Amino acid sequence: MAIPPSHPRYRSLVTRERLAAMADEGIVAREGLIAHGRGEAFDYLLGEATQPFAARAVQAAAAALLLARRPVLCVNGNVAALAADEMVALARAVPATLEVNVFHRTEDRVRRIADLLRAAGAERVVGEQSDASIPGLDHARARSSVAGSYGADVVLVPLEDGDRAKALVAMGKQVVTIDLNPLSRTAQAADITIVDELTRAVPRITEAVLALKAQPSEARVSVLRAYDNGAVLAASLDHLAGRLRELAAKGGKA
Repeated sequence: MAIPPSHPRYRSLVTRERLAAMADEGIVAREGLIAHGRGEAFDYLLGEATQPFAARAVQAAAAALLLARRPVLCVNGNVAALAADEMVALARAVPATLEVNVFHRTEDRVRRIADLLRAAGAERVVGEQSDASIPGLDHARARSSVAGSYGADVVLVPLEDGDRAKALVAMGKQVVTIDLNPLSRTAQAADITIVDELTRAVPRITEAVLALKAQPSEARVSVLRAYDNGAVLAASLDHLAGRLRELAAKGGKA
């Protein structure tokens, strides 16, 4: 579909077209299209921009990844479709391991996602072969590897499902997530919740990683100690509520 850049919903429509194309290629599950639409609704309320509370979480995420001994970045179909290049750049900056992990799992789909990451320049991708299982999960997302999230101490789980995020926290791992819905199980379970859109957030984490790398390690510790995820979630909810009040005052017109 030819979408003119002048269209007021240009970026949103391009993203939808990308996801639909990746669904045809076996990267994105059909259910992932529904999940994207749900997130897009929250982004409307956020103002389709990175808010200050998300920026604070981005700094904490960068600090956590740099302080980790074994950082892992999880990638599902939607993440691969929308931000393969950005996730590879972040993995290189930290450095961190990329792990393919999907709920609607087939070996062919996992391979396609891994190949997409390698085509984007990933040097190390795990998850095609599993040699470990996340305790407490009874579905395909339990499958992991010692080199991946099972053996990690800090795990970035963007666009996650809540039970896996909770299971990783229960294992003692520090969980970072990117989720447009601050009320989701993942957002509530994570140690660091970036309430923002994926393709805005990931490059910002990379920028923050590179900036913190140039500073003494004490700066990373200070950022992480000062971070309060509860306050960030509360700020995000206040922002959403304020936007709804603003829209109501305008008679529902954005």
